Amino acid sequence: MAPTRRTVLASGGPALGSLTAVSGCLGADDDADVSCPPSVPTDASLRLGFVGDVMLGRSVDERWRDAPDGPTAVWGSMLDELQSLDVLVANLECCLSDRGEPRPGRTFHFRASPKWAVAALDRAGVSCAGLANNHLFDFGPAALTDTPAHLADAGIASAGAGVDSETAFEPAFVEIGDLSIAVVAVTDQSPSYAADGDSPGTAYAPLDPNHPLTRRRVGGALAAARDADPDLLVVTAHWGPNWVTEPGETQQAFARWLVDNGADVVHGHSAHVIQGVEVYRGRPIMYDTGNFVDDYAVKDGYRNDRSFLFELHIEDGRLAALELTPVENAYVQVGRADEAVAEWLRETLRERSRPFGTAIERDGLGLRVPLSCPA
Repeated sequence: MAPTRRTVLASGGPALGSLTAVSGCLGADDDADVSCPPSVPTDASLRLGFVGDVMLGRSVDERWRDAPDGPTAVWGSMLDELQSLDVLVANLECCLSDRGEPRPGRTFHFRASPKWAVAALDRAGVSCAGLANNHLFDFGPAALTDTPAHLADAGIASAGAGVDSETAFEPAFVEIGDLSIAVVAVTDQSPSYAADGDSPGTAYAPLDPNHPLTRRRVGGALAAARDADPDLLVVTAHWGPNWVTEPGETQQAFARWLVDNGADVVHGHSAHVIQGVEVYRGRPIMYDTGNFVDDYAVKDGYRNDRSFLFELHIEDGRLAALELTPVENAYVQVGRADEAVAEWLRETLRERSRPFGTAIERDGLGLRVPLSCPA
């Protein structure tokens, strides 16, 4: 087997600096290797896909669960593109179960029948589902624990929820040939859904890396992932308030802290709208990847029905670029965006990435973000 990225980089790279963003954030962990440019021990060209909220409950479930082509039709004209990826990571914004009762005190409850929904995720080629969010526990502990079990039965990895806090924060692992990818899932949403001790729930922690709970739980999850010596470490985070087009300063500081502590990719979601992309130490931070497929009403002025398929391209043993394919969610089915929608998405992503000084290139209907190191 080829040497891992951690081994390749162990003897080189610049010294690790402390994070100087807001809130006096902690510096990098001494065990984390965040040399720039990041290297990957493979000669293969690989495409790793990332999408935002995949909510297969309510009207999506009603439309597709009994349809013979439901598991493929829900992905519309994006199916071939999704299936062509080497890896696909998605935020699963619902539980997969036939059990449980709606938890009281909540307005929305998202649950999909595993009979068709697991098949849909499998047909799309989902490699890993992030479960750390504010809807996995909508139908109680039985439905929550059913979800990773159903995914595992289909060979789909998951992270971010479990029977106890230790399980909820355990990294998931995806293999592509000799290449190993660790995925850590976290959320700052719905603290009442948090796994605690022997109680089931989600991988909850506040955004602030100075918070003792975050240092213990998220720092511990990152350390556990690094101990497995993966070639890439992905953090998928369901974070921040809804309907906000720019990440807050604390959120930005937390994202950079994740990279300083070993994350190669930060995959954000939760706001229901796309936010900007930052390249930090040669690594992509996707602050919010928006909604991918759901039945949500379109909120005036926000266009929460428009987003991207985000593709990380690995070429010649390095993280080369992030490529963005415009998509539109037509209520319960996702599809490729037309030129007018694609133009809106391109301009919106450029505008929201401008505060980070991100270089963005036109690439057909979509965009390309080179992953370069600071001069």
